[in-house]
Amino acid sequence: MTELKEEHFEVIDKNKDKNHKKKTYRPLPDTLFIEESLINGQGLFASKDIPAGTDLGISHVEIEKDKMSPKELIRTPLGGFINHEPLITKVIRIDEDTSKTVEVSGPNCERKKNRPDGNKTEYNLVTRKDIKAGEELTLEYNLYIPE
Repeated sequence: MTELKEEHFEVIDKNKDKNHKKKTYRPLPDTLFIEESLINGQGLFASKDIPAGTDLGISHVEIEKDKMSPKELIRTPLGGFINHEPLITKVIRIDEDTSKTVEVSGPNCERKKNRPDGNKTEYNLVTRKDIKAGEELTLEYNLYIPE
């Protein structure tokens, strides 16, 4: 065992003094909390209004260990608690030759591919619509099939 010298104890004491200044780990942004969901299990909810286009952070990390292995998908708390809502569209006929597709209902968030770095790709969760305080955040799953 290594002998502790006086300078070791000085470092330990300095670190103890810093404890009151340390930030605690927060797995979610201040704008979100986890609560029982009406969709499935637990879900992510807005604690205050969140405007459309807000980047909430990394939801998934995809890692390719080597070319022979399947990619591994790691979910952060954002990706682990967000519930699935399919995008439902409807085709509206404008005239005999023209029609357009409109969204009837769908998720209020989407996943954006961000910072591919060698064998690692990150996906961020971004709001598609304005989200009101108390509203559950939803996402159309496309990286895996929900059970």
